[in-house]
Amino acid sequence: MALFARFPRGTERPNVIRKGITGLLASIAMLLSTSTPGAAAHDESHGPTHPGPLYATVTDPSGKLSLQTFGRPDGKDMVFRISGSVYANVEGNSLDPAIRHGQKLFNIEGYNIRRLYRVPDTNQLYQLSREIVFYTDPADPQRVLREWTNPIDGKTYPVVPINNDTVNFGPFPITPSYAGPPLQQLHDETLWTSDIGVRTNFAATLGERFGLTGGVYAAQEMFDFSVDQREVAARTKPGVPYGAMKTKISWARTSPWAPFMCLPESDVRGQLTYHARSWSLGSYGQIEPWLRAEVEANHPLYQAAPAEPGPSENSWTSFYNKQLGKGTTTWAGWCAANGRA
Repeated sequence: MALFARFPRGTERPNVIRKGITGLLASIAMLLSTSTPGAAAHDESHGPTHPGPLYATVTDPSGKLSLQTFGRPDGKDMVFRISGSVYANVEGNSLDPAIRHGQKLFNIEGYNIRRLYRVPDTNQLYQLSREIVFYTDPADPQRVLREWTNPIDGKTYPVVPINNDTVNFGPFPITPSYAGPPLQQLHDETLWTSDIGVRTNFAATLGERFGLTGGVYAAQEMFDFSVDQREVAARTKPGVPYGAMKTKISWARTSPWAPFMCLPESDVRGQLTYHARSWSLGSYGQIEPWLRAEVEANHPLYQAAPAEPGPSENSWTSFYNKQLGKGTTTWAGWCAANGRA
């Protein structure tokens, strides 16, 4: 009826009105099918691994939000772009002047590409992902480092990026009562956190100590997630949202020296502190051209998330698998062979 108010009273404009109505309906249909976050799933056929039907059963807002950080409910790939810096954390500044406490050693630039996967004919979901993060020049985030000079032993080593294939989570059951972490309202954003203490005995699981104290990897991972209230409202409606939820993440990690640095934690006291921010992207194609060019030239596997579940890697098991040949050489042997005076 509002369309009629556009014309003077008593004026008949039936053809124009019909065209206006038709155009309006077409525009609404297009918006619903392509851009509205809370819209129902598209008409495309959904295979048995599609997460949408399971996601649609969830009623708890925190459950809906947390699932949308695991992956797109429409089953397509999404990306969390990662950008930050890495600092030396040295007790008592004991390595100065070679490495100062608080010294910025690297920038980091990369991403995690992920998707949700349903185990066919079940209520079980996986998050499937790959992640590639490059260590870059501390003065130029877009210059990927190929080598790094260890200031303790004076040798130059090849820089190995974080390249984890795969990083999977699950399976976890999805029911209507599925709930995420507690939510907090700060100004115009909804926030939640995930703090994870990590402890892995690589000496026992891999037979490789990596120079770690007792052969044990000990780290702390800390995440803050934030979503704008308007995005929350749009993406917690009934149905299956299309696209990636607009999410921002603050990430910090304190962990031992990276394996390629060839600094044995047991002898060289100190750690690394990673501080980065991350934000969601709808697809691999939305990553900046310079970063895509690096991936496509040297790490093409990381253009897509895995198609099905498989074993997971972290920075250390990835190094073990790819650099140490799954134990055909040792970490100490790799450092001895790759360190250039």
